[in-house]
Amino acid sequence: MSLSRIMKWITGGCEAFLGIPFIGGAFIFSTTWGALFIMFILHMVTLFIARNEKGSIAGNVLGMVTSFIGVIPIIGMIMHIITAIVLLIDAAINKH
Repeated sequence: MSLSRIMKWITGGCEAFLGIPFIGGAFIFSTTWGALFIMFILHMVTLFIARNEKGSIAGNVLGMVTSFIGVIPIIGMIMHIITAIVLLIDAAINKH
């Protein structure tokens, strides 16, 4: 399994956690939005790895956007869920 695929599983799982109603929001608030900054960095690292491996980068670009939008409570939760779905499907399908 490639490093980009492993990182997509990890970032997708983290996004799924952050998308859980109330729990994900409480976690983000408890870290004073530090979780969103960490996720942005993880998505950027995964994007560079995927690009170097000639893999798909769409899920991680979406994740970087979600890290900014994640400060808006309801919309952020929806974006985290969508991003998690995109990343997990990409990790499952991607053979790189």
